Amino acid sequence: MRKAVFFDRDGIVNRELGDYIMQFHEFELHEPVIPFLKEVKQHGFLTIIITNQGGIARGFYDHALVKACHDFLQQHLAPQKLAFDAIYYCPHNPQFGECLCRKPKGLLVEKAIARFELDKSACFMVGDKMRDVEAATAAGIKGYLLPPNPTTEELMQCLENHV
Repeated sequence: MRKAVFFDRDGIVNRELGDYIMQFHEFELHEPVIPFLKEVKQHGFLTIIITNQGGIARGFYDHALVKACHDFLQQHLAPQKLAFDAIYYCPHNPQFGECLCRKPKGLLVEKAIARFELDKSACFMVGDKMRDVEAATAAGIKGYLLPPNPTTEELMQCLENHV
């Protein structure tokens, strides 16, 4: 069985701006996450993003913008061998009905666990909203709640608490 660190995107992997990222130029990597990615990769963890992108359902942006942001992220991290192993996102918004994939539900985490044959006891999630922790708990893994745009030290504390 394998292990993974699950990441919320906005506020952990990229800088939290306080609103939807509606244009590509607003997407900015949160640099303190890079040393953390290096450390978890060195410990043999897969890295997986789980993100709600409800602005798609609301018509604020489209799948193409989300793909462009994720492609940029992967291309930026690839030379350092830090690209994410998978990225899952929910395009739905509760204003337009319920879905099974939107955090705080754990479906996207569960899909990754099944796909990569992960050992739940060896996995954890870092997020900046309670719904991230709730999604982790719903999927049977540990969740850590951090402030938006956490420091490298705050991120590393999650790893130290888990290993």
